[in-house]
Amino acid sequence: MRVLLVEDEPTAARVLAKGLREQGYAVDLAADGEAALLQATTVDYDAILLDLMLPRRNGLSVCRALRETGRPVPVLMLTARDAVEARIEGLDAGADDYLVKPFDFGELLARLRALIRRGHHPLAPERLSVGSLQIDTRARRVWVRAREVALTAKEYALLEYLARRAGDVVSRGDISEHVWDEHYDPVSNVVDVYIQRLRRKLNERGHDSLIRTRRSEGYQLTTDVTAKS
Repeated sequence: MRVLLVEDEPTAARVLAKGLREQGYAVDLAADGEAALLQATTVDYDAILLDLMLPRRNGLSVCRALRETGRPVPVLMLTARDAVEARIEGLDAGADDYLVKPFDFGELLARLRALIRRGHHPLAPERLSVGSLQIDTRARRVWVRAREVALTAKEYALLEYLARRAGDVVSRGDISEHVWDEHYDPVSNVVDVYIQRLRRKLNERGHDSLIRTRRSEGYQLTTDVTAKS
């Protein structure tokens, strides 16, 4: 999942981005409100973490402007202002949730997961089932039948994105936009490399591959895997 982190304090931005990337999120950074609004209106993010006090344009103004454009992206507002009135102001500006600094990183992750689930229509479950594949999105664990599969953070992020769109043919462009960040090189074959890694870990002897290639279109996580004759 790809998120936009809007934080003007460099150390805080660096620490949060590192933690999120370790959890498999693709993270883009913005250090002021104008940059945040530009990025948020040109990239299809799965969620935005938005600091309230920003240079050039504050978080409330950014959030209002986003909602005025019709962007439904979930927004988690981060601020040191803990008064009830401040929380009401943030929610009324269009934020979906509000987290007061300092906060526990585990709580941030839980709120982010909840926002991303609610951002899918219909509401995405915490446990995804696609044929013989089972994914616990809270614990970030994966099983094929009774076998647990160990994945890296990026492998997991790619698999979860495909699972949320199970049955659809997903283009390389869609995958790169939601699983990789702004540093993704569109001429590289990194998506294909990670697909091959997933196949090696997920595939079972004697069964068709869970992930199928549609040559001119992209990849499909199939809901119907049969035994080979």
